[in-house]
Amino acid sequence: MNQLSEKELHMHVQIAGWLNIVANSLFLLLGICGFVFFAGLGFFAAADSGDAVALPILGLIGTVGLVFFAVLALPGLLAGYGMLKRKKWGQILGIVVGILSLFNIPVGTALGAYTLFVLFQNSANDYFDGQEAELV
Repeated sequence: MNQLSEKELHMHVQIAGWLNIVANSLFLLLGICGFVFFAGLGFFAAADSGDAVALPILGLIGTVGLVFFAVLALPGLLAGYGMLKRKKWGQILGIVVGILSLFNIPVGTALGAYTLFVLFQNSANDYFDGQEAELV
């Protein structure tokens, strides 16, 4: 793999970490919006027509969607945090999340490819030793 200097690697790891956090925060936001939509739809349907079944059913659908998107987002959020903190587990989890992101076409594919490019650098193993250091 192409060898980046430590300063270049630091910059790319920071970018990849923040991109993972932002992209997976959007997944979480999508789940929250879906929950609010379905729960609100159930609330208005129950209030308008007096249907007592609409709120629990649509609330359950919204909750399942929220949990689904939260489970999808959590590993990416943790990987981004671990990469920013230069933790070895952040590198490993980032590789796993990067591989899984390749199947999320088109944005996830680009993010996964970039994350894998950064984390598979030869100097990345020395970079992720758990020591937080400031580079000048």
